[in-house]
Amino acid sequence: MTTPFWLFSVLFGISLPLSMGCRDESTTLRRIQSQRQIALQQATRQDHLGEVVSLLQQYVGLNEQKARQQITYHLNQWENEQTTGKADGATKTDGGGKMPEIASTLTDVIPAEQLDELINRSEFMTSDVPLLRDAYLFNRLLGWVDAPGRDDPLFTDWLNEMRKSPPGNLSEADVDRLQTATRLFDWTVRNIALEPDTGGFPPNMPRPNLPLGMEMQGPGYRQTDYQTLWRGIGDWQQRAGVFTQLCMQAGIPTAVLATQSEDTGQRTPWSVGALIGDQIYLFHPQLGLPIPGPEQVGIATLEQARKDASVMRRLDVAGFFDFPLSRTDIQQSIALLNVRAETISPRMKALQSNLTGDRRMTLWIDSADWAKRIDNVPGIAGVRIWLVPTLAEVYAATMDMMAERDPLFSFWYRSRFAVLESQESMGNNLANGRWRHLHGQFADDETEGQDGARTHYLEQRAPEFEIEDLRINVELQKQYGIRRGLGMQPEEYDRQLAQVQGFMRLGKRTATYWLALVQYDDGRYETATNWFAKRVLDEEQRSYWENSAIYNAARSEEAQGNVDAAIERLKTNDPVYGHGNRLRARLLSK
Repeated sequence: MTTPFWLFSVLFGISLPLSMGCRDESTTLRRIQSQRQIALQQATRQDHLGEVVSLLQQYVGLNEQKARQQITYHLNQWENEQTTGKADGATKTDGGGKMPEIASTLTDVIPAEQLDELINRSEFMTSDVPLLRDAYLFNRLLGWVDAPGRDDPLFTDWLNEMRKSPPGNLSEADVDRLQTATRLFDWTVRNIALEPDTGGFPPNMPRPNLPLGMEMQGPGYRQTDYQTLWRGIGDWQQRAGVFTQLCMQAGIPTAVLATQSEDTGQRTPWSVGALIGDQIYLFHPQLGLPIPGPEQVGIATLEQARKDASVMRRLDVAGFFDFPLSRTDIQQSIALLNVRAETISPRMKALQSNLTGDRRMTLWIDSADWAKRIDNVPGIAGVRIWLVPTLAEVYAATMDMMAERDPLFSFWYRSRFAVLESQESMGNNLANGRWRHLHGQFADDETEGQDGARTHYLEQRAPEFEIEDLRINVELQKQYGIRRGLGMQPEEYDRQLAQVQGFMRLGKRTATYWLALVQYDDGRYETATNWFAKRVLDEEQRSYWENSAIYNAARSEEAQGNVDAAIERLKTNDPVYGHGNRLRARLLSK
C-alpha cells in the first residue's frame, strides 16, 4: 500500500522541523555543558599568582631554596595556563629573539648568549625569584613611606610653594612625583646607615679570586640592594640602589649619574638623578641630602648645577670638607639605570600586567622609553645599565662558594649578620621584626594575632644578666640551641659560647637601634630622641650604628622643633657622616 503524496508531504513537513528541533536542543545542551565544564575548571583552577604573592608575603620565615622552587613552580603553571589553547603554540611571553637596545651595555659582564637567555626565555627559573622578592618588599615599603607627614622638613615649604604655583615645565602630577621622590630619599638616608666606600678585610684571611676586576669589600657591589635594605646599612652607592629601587616601584625614572674620563673611559658615579617632567632633580646619597638649588633653596636640577657654579661650590664646608666636583666637572654625565637583565624581559612584562589590585608591583620597565626620556635632558651624554647590581650578584655567589670551602672565611663573611640571616634565625624576633618593620607594621595586629615590629624588637633585647648567664645556665643554652658535642674540649666550647654571647649583644643593639627608627616613623619624636641618645649611644652599648644614631637623634630633635640642639649634634667631623651633617646644620641655621 502506497502512502498518498499529500500525507507524505504532511508527515515530512512535520517530521523535518521536529528533527531539526532535536538537533538544535542537542547543540544547545552541549554548549551549556561545555560552559559549565569551563566554569567548573575555572572555579577549581588554582590561583597560581595568588600563591606566588602569598609565598612572597611569608618569605622571611621560609626555607629560601624551597620557597624559590615553589614560587617558580606556580609561575610556570600560571604561564602554561596563559598559553593553553593558543593555535600557533607560541608562548605569551616569547621575546621573539629581540634584544632591547640598552641590554647590549651589559655584555661587559654577561656573555651575549647568556644575556639573550636571561631576557628572552619564556620559562621562569629560580634565578628570577630574587627580582620578585625585591619588587614585592620595595613595593610594600613604598606603600607606607609615601604618605603625608613623612616629608623632610627642609623641603616642605618649598614643595608647598611649588604646588601652589608649579613652574612652567612641571604639572601638578609632576610636583606630586617630586614629593614622592623626596620622601623616598629621606627614608633611605635615615634608615640605611652609611658606611665607607670600601670595607676592611683581615690580612691573613684566605680570599677568593674575584672576577670582572672586583676587589674584596669593593664599593657598591659588596652587597645587593635587597641585602642593603634588609640589613639597614651600606655604602653610598648601595644607598643609591635602595632609593632607585623605591622610585622604580613609584614609577619615577631614576639613574645614577656618573662622570666619564676622556682618557680611560672610566665612569665615576657622583649623584642620583630623578626625572620629573623634563628636568632631572639631583639627590646625593653620600651627603644624605638632595643637592640644594640656587641660593640653597629647594632641590637643584641638573640644568641649574651645570649653569650656576654656586650650586656645586656651596657643597663645600669651609675649613672642614671640600666637595670633589665643580660645575665644569659635571657638564656631561652618563645615566646608569638600576635594572637587571630580567627587568627588561617579556616574561616579566606579561607577569606584571596580570598582577592587579594589592598584588601590583613593578617587575618590568620600558627601558627604551626611560632611556630616550633621560637622554633628551641636556647634560646627559648617554644611558646605560648600571653594572653594580649584576656585579653584586656575581660577588655574592663567589663569596658564598668560598664560604662553603673555608670555615674560617665563612665565619668572617657571615658572622656580622648571622643573628639576622642564618637559617636558624629565620624565625627569630630580629628577622620577624625587620620584616614587619619594612611592611610598616609597627603595632600588634590583635585581629590577625600577629605581633608588630615593636614587640619583636623588644623581645630580641635579652637582658644583660641573661646573656652573662649563658655560660652557666644549661637550660638557657638549650633554649638558644647550643649543644656541646661529644669530645669537644672545654676551651672550644667556651669560645663558642663567647661567640654566641657576642651575637646576642649585637642582636640586642640592632633591635634597640631599629626600635628607635620605628619610634621616629611612628611620629614619636621625643621617644625616638631618647632611644637614639640614651640607649643606642650609651657608652656601654656602642656598635656600628653609632654614627647613624647621632644623625637620627638630630633629625628627631629637629622634628620636635629643637633646631638649635639638632644643629649642635650635627657638627661632627666623622669622615663618613661629617660632610653631610654639617651641610644639613648649615641649611637648618638659615
